[in-house]
Amino acid sequence: MNEEQFKSRTKQLPLRGIRLVEALPNNITANVIGKQLLRSATSVGANYRAACRAKSTVDLIAKLSIVEEEADETIYWLELLIESSLISSEKLQDLIQETSEILAMTVASIKTLRQKQHSSRPKSRI
Repeated sequence: MNEEQFKSRTKQLPLRGIRLVEALPNNITANVIGKQLLRSATSVGANYRAACRAKSTVDLIAKLSIVEEEADETIYWLELLIESSLISSEKLQDLIQETSEILAMTVASIKTLRQKQHSSRPKSRI
């Protein structure tokens, strides 16, 4: 998957989250969880875009680590929506799957970058 395709996926995620939150019941619990879900889901795409403009490998890893955290948090809020019986697991299955895939690809990218970073360091002569 290339950068533009991943940008698209990380932008579609919060758009789906927005539609989900708009469809939630209007009560205190749904409002609180919905706001948290919107914050974390929109952060996934925004931070991936920032990662695309990273100045160094260290900067890229740091920014992708934020994407990782926000994607994981998004899954948490989706799970809470299910476990609080605000929405059925069947309705969120695809969104959880997509978020999990974004999370897995981000983690894999971070691991690859760290391996390349460590292998490119000069060896100590001690």
